[in-house]
Amino acid sequence: MKPVTRVYLYDEEGNKFFGEGPYRLLRGVEETGSLRASAMAMGMAYTKALRLLQTAEKALGFPLTTRTTGGHAGGGSRLTPEGAAFLDDYARYRDRCAEENRLLWQREFSRYDPET
Repeated sequence: MKPVTRVYLYDEEGNKFFGEGPYRLLRGVEETGSLRASAMAMGMAYTKALRLLQTAEKALGFPLTTRTTGGHAGGGSRLTPEGAAFLDDYARYRDRCAEENRLLWQREFSRYDPET
């Protein structure tokens, strides 16, 4: 038995707009320079990836990426400075939530867990 922590962000209307999926998608953009390539690596349709990105940007009120269209040199995407900072903040918050949950679990449920 173990606790599992999932961190989602919701807007003021109660709509989920960010979690591990969009986080991984944007880290992939950071690595590949392409929203399409990041989506493909995750087995996600490009249209879904674009919709996730637009939903998050609308809720946050700032762009997470800059995009350039194709042409002979090809297009691409990259994180904005605000987008990169947001991803770092989200990852730090997610990791701290998981650690605090683990400690709380140990405190409250250790008698049920033979591994502690």
